[in-house]
Amino acid sequence: MTKKWSNLNLPGALHFVTGNVLHRIPIFRQDQCCEAFLAACSTLLHDWPCKLISYVLMPDHFHLILNPRDGDITGFTGALKSIAAGRIIEITEDKRFRQRDGFTHQVWQDSFKALPLWSSWMIWQKIDYIHANPVKARLVSSARDYRWTSFRDFYFNSGEPLSVDHDWFWPDDSEKLKRAMKDLGWSSGIQTK
Repeated sequence: MTKKWSNLNLPGALHFVTGNVLHRIPIFRQDQCCEAFLAACSTLLHDWPCKLISYVLMPDHFHLILNPRDGDITGFTGALKSIAAGRIIEITEDKRFRQRDGFTHQVWQDSFKALPLWSSWMIWQKIDYIHANPVKARLVSSARDYRWTSFRDFYFNSGEPLSVDHDWFWPDDSEKLKRAMKDLGWSSGIQTK
């Protein structure tokens, strides 16, 4: 039987997270929705110790690389989606987010994908993927030109639109990761520096 890597809480590891908007509605074409999502992320990062490494908001989904202090990537992502959904519903009149009885419905697909990144190669591959995504989707011709990404802060410390952590790991991540790998019965090989 194969081991499930997706949505695994793996303390000490960076996680590549993808979340999709329900029915792939392109809400992130609206600046207000992008601002609401990033404000929700900023609020949660203040309340829940977590390092944000990289991000991009595409028209109908988002990608993040995170390292929650407690390793609870499932809890962090669920909380982020919940807070962001509330803010997005407040500012949008999109009827596709409402049930027939007028009550608010959901913004996100129920599931999301969180993949632990266990090597330097994987980490850099996902960072490059995140920053190249708007170019590949032909939204812009240069990653630097896309507003809703960490590219400028990641490479130029611009602080916009949301600052990222340039120190990716917590002091005891190596030990947490070794314990988690041992508990799962997996061999070590994850590099944290």
